[in-house]
Amino acid sequence: MPYSTCCEPYHLGIAAPTPETLMRSRYTAYVLGLEDYLLQTWHPDFRPVSLDLAENEQIKWLGLRVNQTALTSENTASVDFIARYKIRGKAERMHELSQFELIENHWYYLTGEMK
Repeated sequence: MPYSTCCEPYHLGIAAPTPETLMRSRYTAYVLGLEDYLLQTWHPDFRPVSLDLAENEQIKWLGLRVNQTALTSENTASVDFIARYKIRGKAERMHELSQFELIENHWYYLTGEMK
């Protein structure tokens, strides 16, 4: 799917309609180094001050696989995913169960538990 239809609208300010859509747009934001978007979509209670993505230029993102998405209540959800990347030429993967919360029609990333 082209960037212009999958993630760009969300990066330009449209609210992601589902937790999975937000997860995919956040992954793409990591790929593109869109720190502001990542911080804006992080739940205010858990949001870091900065991410310093420029310091992680050695990471080359390779792909995202969403394993499962679950609504856990009317305003909360989880997304289980695996993100693949290379760092210093070595292939790695990050398996995370992420938590999301819906606040005023906007989904926000809360926290993630490494699996």
